[in-house]
This record gives sequence, C-alpha cells and structure tokens, in this order.
Amino acid sequence: MTVARSAEFVNAVIKAYDVRGVVGEQIDGDFVRDVGASFARLMRGEGAHRVVIGHDMRESSPALAAAFAEGVRAQGLDVVHIGLASTDQLYFASGSLSCPGAMFTASHNPARYNGIKLCRANALPVGQDTGLTEIRAELVAGVPEYAGPRGTESTVDLLPDYARFLHELVPLDKIRPLTVAVDAGNGMGGYTVPAVLGTLSKLTVVPLYFELDGSFPNHEANPLDPKNLVDLQRLVVESGADIGLAFDGDADRCFVVDEKGAPVSPSAVTALVAERELAKEPGATIIHNLITSRAVPQLVAELGGTAVRTRVGHSFIKQEMATTGAVFGGEHSAHYYFRAFWGADSGMLAALHVLAALGERDRSMSELAATYGRFASSGEINSTVADAAGRTAAVLDAFADRAASVDRLDGVTVHLPEDAWFNLRASNTEPLLRLNVEARTSADVDALVTEILSIVRS
Repeated sequence: MTVARSAEFVNAVIKAYDVRGVVGEQIDGDFVRDVGASFARLMRGEGAHRVVIGHDMRESSPALAAAFAEGVRAQGLDVVHIGLASTDQLYFASGSLSCPGAMFTASHNPARYNGIKLCRANALPVGQDTGLTEIRAELVAGVPEYAGPRGTESTVDLLPDYARFLHELVPLDKIRPLTVAVDAGNGMGGYTVPAVLGTLSKLTVVPLYFELDGSFPNHEANPLDPKNLVDLQRLVVESGADIGLAFDGDADRCFVVDEKGAPVSPSAVTALVAERELAKEPGATIIHNLITSRAVPQLVAELGGTAVRTRVGHSFIKQEMATTGAVFGGEHSAHYYFRAFWGADSGMLAALHVLAALGERDRSMSELAATYGRFASSGEINSTVADAAGRTAAVLDAFADRAASVDRLDGVTVHLPEDAWFNLRASNTEPLLRLNVEARTSADVDALVTEILSIVRS
C-alpha cells in the first residue's frame, strides 16, 4: 500500500482532464510514482499489458517520467519509453502501439509547473469521468501493492514513424513552394517541426525559438495570448513568409498567422479543415465546441455535412468523436481532432491541412482565411470574480428582455437577434469568468463586451 494523502492535496493536482501542479510543491517523484501505479492498476483491469511514456523538454520531465515508469512496472505492466515527444506524438504512439499512454508536460504553463496527460489504448481519453476519479480516490486511500512480477522497460524512437504517418494523411508533394515561419516557443515544436515540415521539399522553414528550453526564455509557450504571437508576426513580415505557424509548449496546438502578420482565428482553421474533410467524405459529421464561430456549422450545413455542438474540453470532444463517428472536430483554443488520428488532437496535422489548402491555390493566406470569416468575435476575455454564479445571474437579468434564447450546455450561452451571441463560463480551476462574444461587426462585438464586462466586473 502506498502512502495515503489528503483529499484536498490530491484534488488540487488531479484536475478534470489531467494531472498538473507546481514541481516540488505539488508534483514530485513519489507522487507521480503513485499516480503511475494507480493508472497501471486501472489499465491492467481493462486488459492492458504495457504503457507508453513520453515527455517534453522541461527540466523536471525526464525524472518524473522515470518515477511514473517505476510505479507502472511495480504493478506488473511493461513500459515503452519514447523519450522527447510532443503530446500528439504520444497519441500517435498510443494508437500505433495499441496501448495506454502517459505524456509528461504542463503544456503552455510556466516553467515551475509539470503534469501528466493520460490516455487509454488508441489515444482514448482518461478524464474525470473516465478514470481520474478512481485514480484520485486511490491516491487518497493508498494504492494497493501488486504481488505479481514487475514489468519490463524498453525504449523506441517513433519520431520518423510519426512524421511518415502525417505525410501519408496529408501529402504536400504537389503544392506550390511555400515559405513557412514557425515559432516553436522553445517547446516541443522545435523537435517535431524539423522532422515533419523540415523534410518536405516544397517548404522552406524559417525557424524561431527552436531551442528546447523549458524555462521559456523568450516568451510563454501559449499562442492563445496575443502578446506571444508578436515575434512570429514580425518574422513573417520581415522574412516575406507565406504563412506563420505557432505551437504551444507541448506542440499539440497550432496557431496560424497570415502573410501580413495578422492572426487567423481557430474558427477559420476549423472551417477550412472541415471543408477539406467533407470533400473527401461528403455528408460526414464535424464536431465544434460552443465557443467556435457560427460560421463553422453554417459552412458544414452548406456543404452537406452534419455539425454537432459540444462543451469545451478535449474529453467531451473526443467522446463525441467516438459516439458520432465524426471525421473532424475543432475548438476555439486551436485544438483540432481527427478520426484518422484515433480521434485525438494534433496541431501538426492541422498545420499540414492549412499548408495543403494554401499551396493548392494561387491565393494568399489572408485571402484564403477571409473566405471563412463571416462574423466578428472578441476572443476569450477573463475576469477575476469572487462570485461567478452571482455575476452570471446579473448578466442574465440584464439581457432577459433581449435574449432570443439561453442554453446551459457549458456555462450560459445567450443568443441575441441579428446573429449575435455571447457565452459566460466559470473556470474549473481558477476564480475566473470567461467571456466570448460574436456578432456581425466589430462595433457590435465591442458594444456587447463593454456592457457585459461592466456587469461582471462591478
């Protein structure tokens, strides 16, 4: 039996979708060893015999991955190490090896953090309702010992296979030559981009911050924050690149910048990829979360596909992907999910689709993106509040006479006349209210944002 821990401590680290915390304070070798043991018990009970483990470039990641492996082996399961990897590379390993996986990363969080993203065989999700609750309970009570033999340990390099698999899904051998500026943010894109994009003859890659450095010396590896795109925007213009790509810390998300240095919304990327997938499979289902632009379901319907709206979060998207057999799913946060990639998300695969769409046409990235931009949007705006429920209720009261409808699929989404809507969601982990607004014009968006924030922040 492992050491029991307080429920308060465990609940603070094991989140709704993954394990994440401050190294040395919340996350250490002993803790992740026990997480590994509990995960292995869960997977052994489902018939698994081995677990594949990858890690990012953070200083703490190799030792934590090794400790997790000890916990797995102590429960009788074998371990396959793939070493440095992006999160979608770990999903590829889980799918191609047909075994559960664990990725050590804190994604875009600062250097002092680390964490674990877990999946079942074939990259199926492990979330709060699909395993993390059981793991949490065992860490509080203590993980039972296993009386059988310890598992073995081996190492394999899957980076070439990962690159080859992506190239087969989206060939770029017949596109026009493109110059691509890429900001890896000192994250795992600096490892995977050379293998995937750097080997293609039609692409000239202009690299920025490719040095693997988990201290993130240049900027946070979170392209969702506009300030972290500034260096890439400048590089695109100065280098005359056709397009810019920015990856987050574990390189599972990809953001796009056009040739003028202007960001391309993830909703436009979702619409672009959806169009490509529907051309290959007419009538297919496309998943989008409720923050994604209305342009996405409109386009899907126009092309004869079926659009399915979901809550925000990878576990919900992946569940809907599996339930509906959807060919593709997209989120406003630049997570893109593919049936051909075991229903998991891959920023690199989304990037290949965008490059293919651009390279197959004699149009600039800004012209291409404009074809998918039907509405103006605010992006996600966070407000620190002490009473999220009370502030949300106040906003609903203020819009009671104007709302065409209100739904509570995730937070509250208020649908207004003239194709306008807004969503307010409380964060699961912080005292924040997240606001997203969409309307016909930027002026309409600005007016709604001003009105709503005056209530939320009062």
